[in-house]
Amino acid sequence: MYKTKLFDHVILIIGVIIMLGPLVVAFTTSSHTAAEIHQKGLMLSMGGHLEETYHKVLFAQTGFNGKVTGLSMLINSLILGLGFAIGKIVLSMMAAYAIVYFRFRFATLAFWIIFTTLLLPLEVRIMPSYKVASDLGLLNSYTGLILPLLASATGTFFFRQFFKSVPEELLEAARIDGAGPFKFLIDILVPLSRTMIAAVFIIMFVYGWNQYLWPMLMTTDENFYTLMRGIKQILQVWVGAQIPDYNEAFAMAVLAMLPPIVIVVVFQSWFIKGLTETDK
Repeated sequence: MYKTKLFDHVILIIGVIIMLGPLVVAFTTSSHTAAEIHQKGLMLSMGGHLEETYHKVLFAQTGFNGKVTGLSMLINSLILGLGFAIGKIVLSMMAAYAIVYFRFRFATLAFWIIFTTLLLPLEVRIMPSYKVASDLGLLNSYTGLILPLLASATGTFFFRQFFKSVPEELLEAARIDGAGPFKFLIDILVPLSRTMIAAVFIIMFVYGWNQYLWPMLMTTDENFYTLMRGIKQILQVWVGAQIPDYNEAFAMAVLAMLPPIVIVVVFQSWFIKGLTETDK
């Protein structure tokens, strides 16, 4: 019994080291200068330029217009992540609600048509999506970054499965009490769906936060650059004797990991419950 527990703990510790190792190395490396990193590679010890590097990354004005900061890119990424998460949840929940409760003809076929869009990733349909957004004048705007990608087959699937597990007696009781479709959705289904909403929110927030290709196409104005694009921009800037700002790139990578980590930690219990709970 003792050996089994010891083995389990060893496996868990190894997993933690594998998962957190790159993050720790990135953090310690970011505290050194670009020249030191270029000369010695990744650093396992802390350097003396931590505060200087992170202050520069967050507040130094860079870019062609001289107004872009890491903080502004962080805010843009946060808007993109929250916009994706909230918009996809609302749209997916409404689609699943219509499919499950309105019982219109070919509802199942409509769901499977929606579900098959999972076979068409963003890279496949990015040019038609860009053309439509461009024709609608959505370039260089938060609306253009968020709106064209709000439809989510994954979210619709999760909410459909959840709604199908809700007892029919709740719907009948709501009808007897005089509750209409909208009131039934807001007052009954939404509160019941808290754990599922939390689970989908985490998935969609991380998906939106990590977007790189779509923001790169949709934005030419530096005021709308996200952190993911900012990391690439830093590596394209050369200093001194042809040395990229490695320390700033690592610092920005660390900053880019913090919001998703916070979201996952805060909603962890709801996330697990939302994906595993089936009995209502």
